[in-house]
Amino acid sequence: MNMYLNCIMLNLFYSKLITCNKVNVKTMFLEKMNRFTLRFMTKRFNGVFLVVALVFFQVNSFSQLSRFKNVVIDAGHGGHDDGCSGTGSKEKVIALNIALKLGKLIEAGNKDVTVIYTRKSDKFVTLDNRAKIANTKKADLFICIHANANTKSSPSGTETYVLGLHKTKEQKEIAARENAVIELEENSSSKYQKITPERLIARTMQLSAYLNQSISFASQIQKEFKKIGRKDRGVKQAGFVVLYKTTMPSVLIETGFLTNAAENTYLKKSVNQQKMAQAIYNAFKRHKSNRDKIYNEIYKNKSDVKPSVKTTTSNSSEVVFKIQLASSTNKIEPKSYNFKGLRGVELKKDGKYYRYYYGMTSSHSSIKKSLERAKTKGYKDAFVMGFVDGKRVDLQKAIKLENN
Repeated sequence: MNMYLNCIMLNLFYSKLITCNKVNVKTMFLEKMNRFTLRFMTKRFNGVFLVVALVFFQVNSFSQLSRFKNVVIDAGHGGHDDGCSGTGSKEKVIALNIALKLGKLIEAGNKDVTVIYTRKSDKFVTLDNRAKIANTKKADLFICIHANANTKSSPSGTETYVLGLHKTKEQKEIAARENAVIELEENSSSKYQKITPERLIARTMQLSAYLNQSISFASQIQKEFKKIGRKDRGVKQAGFVVLYKTTMPSVLIETGFLTNAAENTYLKKSVNQQKMAQAIYNAFKRHKSNRDKIYNEIYKNKSDVKPSVKTTTSNSSEVVFKIQLASSTNKIEPKSYNFKGLRGVELKKDGKYYRYYYGMTSSHSSIKKSLERAKTKGYKDAFVMGFVDGKRVDLQKAIKLENN
């Protein structure tokens, strides 16, 4: 039975990506769906569904959306790891130059955002530590910058990757090349598990909320590259270790092929590195703007809440307190296993958003206890709301009505 549920889940997830993101999904994601034969699923995916079911809705990706604060910029390679190379160029140098230029643009144009670099000089940083920096700093976005290579000199153009299964041999080779840095690390065998297809599928499903954002951001990056005359090779997926280990929207950008003479010459020039950084920054601005719009929609200033039409303060008014756990454009069944064990979660549609409430009570002191319970479950941004006769009012007004 698990085998068939796996297939259903994967197909639904695949369809959701096509619907929600205007990108060429044919250049990315899973291998051809006709590969999902009975024999293939039995061999590869038996048991994955149960694992995913336990963790899919338990990750923080469905917690309250927070304000955009931190972006981590990761310049690939460094130190004794040169990456790929061209005539008079090294990947580690080009990646660092573009990363630093991008960071300056973000810092200059977004005073509310902290830019964090995995490296700002020619030093070696392990893949594990790059991900740890992003996770520890609770980054809202992870941007990894690289340059590409091929055994042939003709391939050219830019491509942006998100986490997932490769579709082509070329995508597999690129991931293998970028992951090969593991061999240069000490004690690497104890830090890294082999990224198998089933682990990749479970991870991408677990981080689906982030993956959708990653694909959207990657698509914007490719559009901006196209505007400055770069060849668009599309948005793709592959099993990059650094993306596998991060827990936020994450992309890996291949800025061009150093094995192509024309692109190598282009990427070596500082003025063109600045153009590349500007293109990425333009995509970043749009990503952050969209994120801020959603945040502002969800967290309207409480003083902006329209007062209830009913102004009476008599004891006949029904005062109710609820905790808003989350708000999302995605509909999730209000079952306890979807909300970290919290029971009695209420789902309400509010415009294009689904809001999820918990702990309904007429006692303000009781709702405060429920709020503490919600926060211990991981809903750090949960907050109390007041309702009178079914209509939302300012919290202080609801407290006063309760005491009358």
